[in-house]
Amino acid sequence: MPDISLTIWLVVFFALAFDFINGFHDTANAVATSVSTRAINPTTAILMAAVLNFFGALLSTGVAKTIGGDIVKSASMVNAHVIIAALIAAILWNLLTWWYGIPSSSSHALIGGIIGAVAMASGFRALNASGIETIVLSLVLSPIIAVVGGYLMMVMLLWIFGRFAPRLLNKGFHKMQLLSAALMAFSHGSNDAQKAMGIITLALLSGGVIDTLEVPNWVKLTCAAAMALGTAAGGKKIIKTMGSNIFRLEPISGFAADLNSSFVIFLATFLHLPVSTTHVVSGSIMGVGSAKRVTAVRWLVAQNMLMAWVLTIPLSALVGALIYQAMRFVW
Repeated sequence: MPDISLTIWLVVFFALAFDFINGFHDTANAVATSVSTRAINPTTAILMAAVLNFFGALLSTGVAKTIGGDIVKSASMVNAHVIIAALIAAILWNLLTWWYGIPSSSSHALIGGIIGAVAMASGFRALNASGIETIVLSLVLSPIIAVVGGYLMMVMLLWIFGRFAPRLLNKGFHKMQLLSAALMAFSHGSNDAQKAMGIITLALLSGGVIDTLEVPNWVKLTCAAAMALGTAAGGKKIIKTMGSNIFRLEPISGFAADLNSSFVIFLATFLHLPVSTTHVVSGSIMGVGSAKRVTAVRWLVAQNMLMAWVLTIPLSALVGALIYQAMRFVW
């Protein structure tokens, strides 16, 4: 391992802490539907998700390079203090929303924290407007695509299997949910763990430890492990919101939501775009519920979640800016 300064080690620590809390916060994304329909018990579901999150995180590094290279114009325009402030802001937002059981976006929180801290440190000129626009566009469009895809997925499944008796249908899709939950967990790791990888790699590049924006192997492994450990710790408050408060899921609708979510996330990972897995899963559940009956979706819960989604980037940006400003006086 290369010679790294104490300050950059602090970046690594906070990035892994963010990754751990991200896994803890977003466990619901992978297992909420299968747990709510009792296809699998919570403990087994969380452990399965942890293992698959780890291996999914090793799939690629394209999203990491987008996070590390597309938000700021140059690595020379940020330093470890800026990155630490951004990470602390994202961690605080994740803990706050976890405490209240709100399925907000860890991705939004991280990007908002970076924008706020960089803007406070170097001004808005240091931000890569086009890169941020692409990232925000992917974050905004992905849940919309998930809603439409979830609706179409459910309509297709009902068209194919709707003639079967409900009892037989539920029994068959109980087993199929194990497959869809596994795909969802693997896809979650493939996209979310790369965000911490990108932050650490940006810090290593800005500190002169590495010469190019290539993710070192030790960064991949430690971030994958942190995400997996966080997932194993669980996030049962958000599991309840995702699994039952938006729409009363049945095995076939839970399968449709997970399968559609994993497709959307895999597509984003392939395109090297960071997405909010929380938003994607929530969108899929709304789409699946609408296919059954629009009034079956608890739109007031969805409205509260939407409010949290809209506020996450600006509020975490504000917190990131304030934390950086406070750090200037003590460090």
